[in-house]
Formats: sequence, structure tokens, C-alpha cells
Amino acid sequence: MKIAVIGTGYVGLVSGVCYAELGHEVVCVDNDSAKIEKLRRGVIPIYEPGLEEMCANLVLDGRLAFSESLQDAVEEAELVVIAVGTPPKENGEADMRYIEAVAAELGDHMNGYKVVCVKSTVPVGTNERVRELIAARYFGPFDVASLPEFLREGTAVHDTMNPDRVVIGSDSERAIALLKELHAPLTPNLFVTDIRSSEMIKYASNAFLATKISFINEIANICEKVGADVDDVAKGIGMDRRIGPSFLRAGIGYGGSCFPKDTKALIQIAGNVKYDFKLLKAVVEVNRHQRFSVIDKLEDALGSLDGMSIGVWGLAFKPDTDDVRESPAIEIVGKLIERGAKPRVYDPVAMEAFRRGHDDPAITWCGSAMEAARGCEALCLLTEWREFAEADLLALEEAMNRPILVDGRNVFGGERIGSTGFSYYPVGRPVIRREKHLVRELN
Repeated sequence: MKIAVIGTGYVGLVSGVCYAELGHEVVCVDNDSAKIEKLRRGVIPIYEPGLEEMCANLVLDGRLAFSESLQDAVEEAELVVIAVGTPPKENGEADMRYIEAVAAELGDHMNGYKVVCVKSTVPVGTNERVRELIAARYFGPFDVASLPEFLREGTAVHDTMNPDRVVIGSDSERAIALLKELHAPLTPNLFVTDIRSSEMIKYASNAFLATKISFINEIANICEKVGADVDDVAKGIGMDRRIGPSFLRAGIGYGGSCFPKDTKALIQIAGNVKYDFKLLKAVVEVNRHQRFSVIDKLEDALGSLDGMSIGVWGLAFKPDTDDVRESPAIEIVGKLIERGAKPRVYDPVAMEAFRRGHDDPAITWCGSAMEAARGCEALCLLTEWREFAEADLLALEEAMNRPILVDGRNVFGGERIGSTGFSYYPVGRPVIRREKHLVRELN
């Protein structure tokens, strides 16, 4: 099958590479000439385990190519996948400019029957708008279909090649048959529905997962006050098959490009039809406040943060990605600076991405985890990278001015902390307080 994927962001690039891996001929299109040139040279603009190697091999095999020409790619394709961005507007609504621009351009270059799929996360009714824009310029046969993605950054290749399900929304049996053929090697769970329901499934899925995260964080906050352990609580409720264990890990809240954007967009979609989505508004509000629990714990341990050197481990919103969009670290580091602290930050992958958007003279950019912690009054773990989980805690304690650890992701267990002199502040678990730590001179 010949496939054109429009957009080489996270969704488009991963989808294109994985379709090529299945044996199809794929051209990934982007109007950013610098990005296309880098991709042709094997430079991948995102960090995603396994993607670079797959991409290089598929280009050599001739199954994957990159182009600036939408016309050339579309004229050769049987299937066109739209995967351009839908960034949020100030009111939370999805910005549809790029989708509409691509649809209009497709109408100018269609040269026979094709199936046009929207893989971007879009408001209900978008596929119908795409159909209208194409039909205004092209009078031949074509079909549209909704094909929402459910990949997770950091495991995107695995998720695409091993999906829980593939959702296909279309009113055309011909389009449905083509999309079933394309995705049958990936999973037997091919769910076919109407276009509007398919568009809604994507938003509903992310909203529900965000709700689970905010719920367990609220439970964690109560656990801290009553002396319970949220890890055990999550395990206990997750054993109920009606609930399940996924997304019940307490921490400092969700971030990234999907959950924050999609929850706000769904609230806006509901508002547009005069429905007040109270539950989802509360989910967003809980998540916004949860990240500041790190600051509360630091102030509990240190009092004033003014003039304090605070180590920060982790800037990406999750491990195994360089994505810092809506990362809790953005607001936490900003709040530290606002309180007069001097953050010393480190992330194994996301340093450059964070610095591009959030540089500040108060920040010290460190080359290793231990360098970030050295001489600090406290250390905050914000992203659960394996490198941090495997740290030598005794060496870490020795390097710090005061051994105070705020674990925003509950990486460390009580046994490991118990063998050290750390005062330990996890999320939703009992705090381990040592006697007041005296500042000591480091050699």
C-alpha cells in the first residue's frame, strides 16, 4: 500500500515509520524544509527509543522517504494520513488552522480515489469539515475516516506496533476495508464506529486517564494527612477488575502534549454545546495544584527557600522522552526562582529542550545527576528516569549540604531510605524526618 503521512511531528513520524515497518511504501511530508533535510540525513527531531534505528533501516530499504511536496506524495498515495498539530488556543479550544490548510491543499492535488484519514486529535465534526474542504476543490471520488492514535511518548513505537485496539470511524465500507487490511497485522481488536464517535473516543480516553491520575493524587494527599500509604491503597483498589491498576501511581501530576491539551479541549467542546463538564474541570484544577506540593514539602523542610540551592532531577514530563511540554518541572522551577531559590537542574535527555523555552540566570545547568545535587540544601526528583532510581544514595547524601529528598514520583522505597540519613518527603506515603540537619562544609 502507498501511504502519504502529512506532518512529521510525534504522531506523524512514528506512524509513518511503523507503517513502513509493516511493509508499506510511506512518504512523510512536512512544509518545514529544514526538518525534512534533517530527516533525510537520519537526524530524528524527537527522542523516542528505537525510532532512529528503525527510520534509518527503512530509508535504506526504500520503504520510507521524506518530502516537502504534498502534491507528489498525495498523487502517488492510496491512503493519506493527516497528522499535523492541533495546538491549544488561549481558551483551550483546539486550533484547526493546520488541519484545514492541509485539507484545502489536498483538494487541489487529489487525482483519483483515496482514503483521507485524520490521525490528529480533533474536535467532533472535524472529519466532516475536512470532507467539505476537499470536496470544494476536488469533484472525484474519495472517502474520509477518523483514525485516532493512542500512543504514549517513550513507548510510542511499541504502542503503535502492539496497540490495545485500533479505532476506525467511517461511513464508507470501502474505506473501512482498506483500514482493516492495513491494521490487521497489528491487532485483532479493530473497532469500527461512526466518525463522530471515533473522534469522541480519543478525547474520552485521555480525559478518563487524566481523571484516574488526579483521583489517586487526591487520595495521596489524604493519605499524607491520615498516615496511610498511597502505594498500598493504589495496589489494593487496582486489584478490583472494575478499576484496574493502570494510571493509579501518585505523583506530581500529568503533563506532556496530550492530557493537558485534550482535557481542556473537551471542556471547551462541552461548553460549545452548553454543557458544564464539572468533573473534568476539577481534574484539571487538581492537576494544576498537585505539582506545587513539592514546594510545600520544601518549605516544610527548610522554611524559607530564599538563597537556597535546590537540586532538580528531571525536566521532561515523563522518562524516555525529551518532551517538556506542560511538564510539572516548568512551574516548579519557576516557583523556586520566584521564592528566591537557586535551582541546579539536570535531565538525561531534556536539558536542551527545557533551556530553549525556560532559561533563567538563576538556574545552574548541570552535566550529571550528582553535579546537580552537590552542595544543595535539598533535592527534588521530578521525573522517574532509571538513572535516578539507581543512584547511590549514600554518595548522594555525602554530596549534599543537607540530605533532604523530595521524591515527587515515589521512586525510592522506605528500606533504601532507611539505610541513609535522608529526611524523605514522598507523595502520599509517610514522611521520614531526621533531626534538624546542620549545614556542613564540603571538602
